[in-house]
Amino acid sequence: MIRSISENQVLERIRIENPWWKTGSISKYFNEMRRRLYFDLFQDLILLKEVNRATVLMGPRRVGKTVMLHHLVQEIIESGADPGKVIFITIENPVYNNISLEQLYLLGKKAIGRESDEDGWYVIFDEIQYLKDWEVHLKSLVDSYRNNKFVVSGSAAAALKFASQESGAGRFTDFMLPPLTFAEFIHLKDLDRIIKPIELIWKGQKNPFYTSTHMDEFNSHFLNYINFGGYPEVIFSKEIQEEPGRYIKQDIVDKVLLRDLPGLYGISDTRELNSLFTTIAYNSGNEFSLESLSQASQVPKNTLKRYIAYLEAAFLIKIVKRIDQAGKRFKRDNFFKIYLSNPSIRSSLFSPLSSTDEFMGNMVETTIFSQWMHRDWFTPFYARWNKGEVDLVGLDAGNLHPLWAVEVKWSNRYHEKPKELKSLLKFCSENGLSHPIVTTINKEDIKKVNGINIQFLPSASYAYTVGKKTLEIKKGA
Repeated sequence: MIRSISENQVLERIRIENPWWKTGSISKYFNEMRRRLYFDLFQDLILLKEVNRATVLMGPRRVGKTVMLHHLVQEIIESGADPGKVIFITIENPVYNNISLEQLYLLGKKAIGRESDEDGWYVIFDEIQYLKDWEVHLKSLVDSYRNNKFVVSGSAAAALKFASQESGAGRFTDFMLPPLTFAEFIHLKDLDRIIKPIELIWKGQKNPFYTSTHMDEFNSHFLNYINFGGYPEVIFSKEIQEEPGRYIKQDIVDKVLLRDLPGLYGISDTRELNSLFTTIAYNSGNEFSLESLSQASQVPKNTLKRYIAYLEAAFLIKIVKRIDQAGKRFKRDNFFKIYLSNPSIRSSLFSPLSSTDEFMGNMVETTIFSQWMHRDWFTPFYARWNKGEVDLVGLDAGNLHPLWAVEVKWSNRYHEKPKELKSLLKFCSENGLSHPIVTTINKEDIKKVNGINIQFLPSASYAYTVGKKTLEIKKGA
């Protein structure tokens, strides 16, 4: 006889997931983990009772979504809410198979014996992507139970965002939790003592900038961030760092490539997808064409475009488009750069880098681009022409004219020989830019060449500052 899961088993599982019903606090395991700097932004969406919207927390695997949800539970309790009116349910648990969100909400109330209480509930559904048509279920909950707060999270971020925008207009608020910035990495490691805030004079104005009083130590942490720093759990575990391939590749990359994306988009040949991603990861920061990428990965061009779009939608990679030496965009995007959204993915697929590794320059560039990727309102470009290139260019959103330029180097050579920066100097001269930035290993200085003031800054300091300023902008500081 085939047996089905009983209601009592479901109720017992819900009670296990909600220990604060008895203790008034989340478990010690979650309580001891430091909060991400994005937490304040996230909690404000839920604790703002005047707005009747569900919050959809999305992001790549293992960036700390479940931990953040438990920190949210603690914050809700500490704000004065009744711990018995906070329900947490992990959808991927097989005991909840084929149960709708509304049924789970009602079972949650039954599990604590408060079925008659209608208002004031905080209901959290983790890993929502495992429920078919979740957005329809959630929309119904928001409309039917207006005096309650609903929060969902999921790792299949591409599908979540699409479904949220299609069905949740006016009812859902999306919140993207990206991999750790370098500034968050330093914060979580309790290393703020080595950060030195200064005022940088750039374009004649004072700009807040962050460098270090211990540059050798700072660069050591920067290398550690490049190798292991995108995931909160990894940075505190020496065991995982000794076998990053086992943790990051199997638990993050493989699940996305072999399960999430094939399931979402009906990909039958996962070998092609894996081959493409491996090629991109090994060459992160390089310029590609569809022809060269197809040849290197052995993936047909007609399939390649779709796979690239899938990988970008899954927040594994970022496509950066090209402009010419005059700052003009090309009508056809025949050439483009691809960066990993998280530099530590490369180390997990191949091996951790040393500071003198031949790929270090590419990965420093990838790391700096990954800090800019946290700004969803900013589109980066790179400039490339015959015998010339500039790594990072910001364009005016209105007239698309270059506003600034950055050349990313993991070297002090150009600080000693700034006239060798011929491509950068040519680009700045043609576009009227007088204050480009060039990153170094540890040199900080301004040198004037042909009327152009080149600002040299340590790569680690620049990456830290971009990440920290991004969060300050998001918080409205």
